[in-house]
Amino acid sequence: MAQQNGRLIDRLLQASSHEEQVQLLLGWMSENPEQKLLFRLMFLHGRIHDWGTVLYLNYSRLADYLTAYCAEVVQQRGQCNLVLSGGRTPEALYHALARRSLRPTVNWRRVHLFWGDERYVPHDDPRSNFALAYHAWLRESSIPRENLHPMPTHYADPEDAARAYEAELRAHFGDGTPYPTFDLVLLGLGDDGHIASLFPGDPALDETERWVVPSRASVEPHQRLTLTLPVLQKNLLWFLVAGESKAPIIEQLFAGTPDPALPIARLGSSLIHFWWLSDELYARVAPHTRPWWV
Repeated sequence: MAQQNGRLIDRLLQASSHEEQVQLLLGWMSENPEQKLLFRLMFLHGRIHDWGTVLYLNYSRLADYLTAYCAEVVQQRGQCNLVLSGGRTPEALYHALARRSLRPTVNWRRVHLFWGDERYVPHDDPRSNFALAYHAWLRESSIPRENLHPMPTHYADPEDAARAYEAELRAHFGDGTPYPTFDLVLLGLGDDGHIASLFPGDPALDETERWVVPSRASVEPHQRLTLTLPVLQKNLLWFLVAGESKAPIIEQLFAGTPDPALPIARLGSSLIHFWWLSDELYARVAPHTRPWWV
């Protein structure tokens, strides 16, 4: 399925109009039955913009759709590969998923979890993205430990850690694939426009060949690991964005022309992106969007 995602994104980016993109999406749905849930989400709750489908960030609804999506992918494909986000915004989602982990709606033993970025601290450090997800959700779930794929942070050299994680991804997805084909990637958005741990001006943002690289943040802990821009560009993305501090960057994206140097601008726009926005951000963006059927 995620291979279909990658091909679809390529075609969407090359489309010359909104109408052509909609036709591509409809064709994709007919080819991929498990994607009907995403289209139901788009049409029932979403509003459209060049940057993607905009939805109100209701954590309960988000958890319900994410759980249903995992169930559909497992049923159709036999396995679901998700990428989790760091930061505090997804914590409420992880708590909501923990409450759903005991329900038999998903064969969680067929779900594999990866991370889009990590702070270079031990996994038991409260600043760790793995620790956040583990304590909020994973310790309550039936996902096997061997299905959890956190970014390693025990190497003396972060470069070795990045190469080790890329090797793990290649072993999981196949070394011959041009990029890892995740079924869904959860992402946040920083006040400065950073995504994962790709920060403005950092050399990691310019990487075009590797899947995982070290990066540097301007705040502690400075050392990070991150998936690279080409990997993110080839996968289905759900952004979770909350807080008034994100308003300037969100308005720059949806109401005007973003600074092309920003990591989020480098990522590019796509109808296949989903933007789950908190109420204050949704209110700012809504006037710049339209219903899906318009």
